[in-house]
Amino acid sequence: MSTTSLADLTVRDFAERLASHAPVPGGGSASALAGALGAALVEMICALTTGRAEYADVEAVARQAGAAAADLRSALLVAADDDAAAYEAVVMARKLPRGTDDEKAARATAVAEATVGATEVPLRIARLSSEVLELAASMAALGNARAVSDAGVAALLAAAALRGAALNVMINVPYLPDGHPLASEAPARVEELEAAAAAREGQALATVDQRLGG
Repeated sequence: MSTTSLADLTVRDFAERLASHAPVPGGGSASALAGALGAALVEMICALTTGRAEYADVEAVARQAGAAAADLRSALLVAADDDAAAYEAVVMARKLPRGTDDEKAARATAVAEATVGATEVPLRIARLSSEVLELAASMAALGNARAVSDAGVAALLAAAALRGAALNVMINVPYLPDGHPLASEAPARVEELEAAAAAREGQALATVDQRLGG
């Protein structure tokens, strides 16, 4: 994988790299990017809300939400690179020699360790995206009415990011080392995050529809 951060690529270059036969970036990085875009939209809504007399009563909330969204955007862009690196580690571990018993043991250890990383990173992406979704739902209700459709898009992107990351968690769970805590903790956490996401996404979209006059 190139040492260039995925966040430093043009949109076209990122899409072309994603479309190639290369193993990374993949769905985990794409999910992180979707979450980052959702966070960016939340920041935009907050910027369009603060400093306006008609939204003075939510000024402090909007500023706080905007700062939180900025932090989440940065964290998710980092996570896009982390996910690509984590999966690349799995690929490299699987390519290790296994001609002798010692080589087989070393390879098995390397694959197990890499699989843990490849599970932890998308789980982090899902958690971060859940936080973006929560902010999007909040700003759908409180933010500038002229940007309420953008709040809906932010919620949709964050929910998609969370669900995409969850898929990348679950595909790795069967390959975790026997007895590793993540084998039981990751599915439980994914279920919890997805349930919360369904509720928050529904809340956000209902609010958007209401404020659009639907």
